[in-house]
Amino acid sequence: MKILKNTPELNRATIFLSKSARVCAMTTMPPQFPLEIRSALRRASSTVYFHCSIGTVTPPSFRHRTTLFRPRAFSSSSVKLPTKPSLCTADELHYVSVPNSDWRLALWRYLPPPQAPTRNHPLLLLSGVGTNAIGYDLSPGCSFARHMSGQGFETWILEVRGAGLSTRVSDLKDVEESAHKLSNRIESTARAAAGKETSSDEKQATDIVDSSAPASDVSVVGEASAWDESQLVARLTSTFMRLSERLSGFLSEGQSVFMSAKLFDKIAMLVDDTQLYERFNEIRSKLLSLIESRQNSGLVNQIRDLAQRLVNLFDDGQRSVSPPLIDLQERLTATIEDFQKQLDLIVKYDWDFDHYLEEDVPAAIEYVRAQSKPKDGKLFAIGHSMGGILLYAMLSRCAFEGREPSVAAVATLASSVDYTTSDSALKLLIPLANPAEALSVPVVPLGALLAAAFPLSTRPPYVLSWLNDLISSTDMMHPEMLEKLVLNNFCTIPAKLLIQLTTAFREGGLRDRSGKFYYKDHLPRTSVPVLALAGDRDLICPPAAVEDTVKLFPENLVTYKLLGEPDGPHYAHYDLVGGRLAVEQVYPCITEFLSHHDSA
Repeated sequence: MKILKNTPELNRATIFLSKSARVCAMTTMPPQFPLEIRSALRRASSTVYFHCSIGTVTPPSFRHRTTLFRPRAFSSSSVKLPTKPSLCTADELHYVSVPNSDWRLALWRYLPPPQAPTRNHPLLLLSGVGTNAIGYDLSPGCSFARHMSGQGFETWILEVRGAGLSTRVSDLKDVEESAHKLSNRIESTARAAAGKETSSDEKQATDIVDSSAPASDVSVVGEASAWDESQLVARLTSTFMRLSERLSGFLSEGQSVFMSAKLFDKIAMLVDDTQLYERFNEIRSKLLSLIESRQNSGLVNQIRDLAQRLVNLFDDGQRSVSPPLIDLQERLTATIEDFQKQLDLIVKYDWDFDHYLEEDVPAAIEYVRAQSKPKDGKLFAIGHSMGGILLYAMLSRCAFEGREPSVAAVATLASSVDYTTSDSALKLLIPLANPAEALSVPVVPLGALLAAAFPLSTRPPYVLSWLNDLISSTDMMHPEMLEKLVLNNFCTIPAKLLIQLTTAFREGGLRDRSGKFYYKDHLPRTSVPVLALAGDRDLICPPAAVEDTVKLFPENLVTYKLLGEPDGPHYAHYDLVGGRLAVEQVYPCITEFLSHHDSA
């Protein structure tokens, strides 16, 4: 091993958290979270709402496979956009299709200038968890992607599913329209979050917050209101059938039972301590039995009959219970609607780390190879945070399968596959590793929460100033760049993804979704040169975590560099990419490493 000596107000940009998701997520936040973090997230969540715009959902037949990934030819439906949206500051914006999916992944392309040296390999950049391409290209003077293209490397940034301008559309002709809509939304809501304008989304969010009284607060005065009984019966029947069918394969049997019980618990809150409770329990018992049994073709009629009985029970409560439960039906309707939204989130955000590894990254690699045509068919790849973890996992898979990797060399920035011996701040996510928590909190709106907390970390009385230390060390990032990073770079994270990533904090390190394949086990057999960089003040991926992974590689293939000096400057998690000294101290190290391995 070669060791080199040291030479926000509100972001409603990529995420809008709905009243239902907000109440569900924030009221069930694990108590193991430190009090100040729970308080900050609750404050942030009280002003954010969610808007799902990722389109239709792929049938799940391909989703839960556990076979190892193989490189695939890129889809003929992949495309370069004739006009890229304003958010994209690259030279070109391409979209690549993911096989057996309606996801179109965004690829930002940076072309080397004519005077740049000629290189033999294109360069693929992979971002961290819940982030988009902007972190690699914050401004013309703070752009790792532009710097590397200036060094002669044709540079591509991949935005994985759910990130940035990647979109889920069924028809390729809709990609351009979707890209421009996503771009406009991110830019306008970021400006609103910075206080530079008031968007229509902001007013809508305020309206939602003002009307978000908990569904369990039952009034007992006033007069009963009319309701659409047939419509509610249809909604209940549809919801129970979705649970019975386990969301067409998205839920296991145990998960379906858990979600069913959770729905009935919510409904039970509406009739608790009333004369209706015993009748409700009888209906609940029969419905749960039917949902679990999935018995026969007559299931729909039986569920519909029980849904009708449930509606009738609430109608009786409206008219005959003393004192009458006013607005009970409307509250039942709201409860069902909120629960349906949660089911939709589970379906729409149904991916994990292995989906990135087995589907997204191979699709991007094949597309870049086809576009750039390197003589040896290989790329250079650089990954920050989770992006580097993906590269480590890819090398491990290739070594295990005895395949030649499609990369000539890789560099990782603040990445590790084993955090067990380090004191990483990411250990706060471990409580979310409970699968039941993933159903209760199907997504973590990281971007919205960070941006909502940003003013509290940058303005007096600086109650959340410690959040800045997770991103950048003191004075290492220009304030405008830090603001842009926080307000534009972070996205929504599926809980399933976090569940898999938290295995990196358990004995043996990061595992695949089956829990049987340990990615660190096969890294000693890789043949690919690796440069691993760490920041001395990185609280997310401490140097100890990086070093534990570095030790796994053959000494002649790995180079490790720790950035930062005892008396400063210091490097936190994002300083390696966008810090003000990165262009002088980090980028040259990477360029030198890649140049050394750039033979044809």
